[in-house]
Amino acid sequence: MTTREIAQHLGISQRAIEKQIDKLKRDGRLRRIGPDKGGYWQVLDAS
Repeated sequence: MTTREIAQHLGISQRAIEKQIDKLKRDGRLRRIGPDKGGYWQVLDAS
């Protein structure tokens, strides 16, 4: 699912989604596996 699709589904801006993804990455809760096209996001347990 793209950031645009997530934004449309949730009814918020694409930029708001991008900011949340950035925060999750900074907090060590999300990491990118593979390239931008064809890769995926891995949710990490940050307990």
